Amino acid sequence: MQVNGEFKLKAPRQTVWDMLNDPEVLAASIPGVDRFVSEGQDRYRAEMSVGIGMIRGKFGGTVEVKDKLEPERYRMLVEGKGPGGWLKGDGLLNLNETGAEATTVSVVGDATVGGLLARVGQRMIGNASNSLMKQFFSNLEKEIRRRQKA
Repeated sequence: MQVNGEFKLKAPRQTVWDMLNDPEVLAASIPGVDRFVSEGQDRYRAEMSVGIGMIRGKFGGTVEVKDKLEPERYRMLVEGKGPGGWLKGDGLLNLNETGAEATTVSVVGDATVGGLLARVGQRMIGNASNSLMKQFFSNLEKEIRRRQKA
């Protein structure tokens, strides 16, 4: 399944880059995160409480950042398992300046699901992944604003 989105943030590109590479900011921005622990350089173990349709529960897995080209882009690899199946995702995040104080983050990727999640249907999973991405970038912008005021 293809995953794409474009998100406009009111912050300079370097600030967005720095925040996307800060484990505390990622933990605060990922919807439903209960635990987010570093396992080494750019690799994290995560536990999340998420609901997709009738499938709800704790999901555990890994998040890994690769192929960094500061401050332009990086690749995020995600793997997770939960009560309703498993997920593998690979997404490229491109950061583009759209003004002195604005950045557009474009996300292009692929996700594969198995188990009950796969039986729920691509449309529901696609809607859920779009909703989670919107929540992530909304949370990211709030976290950027909070840190800029501190």
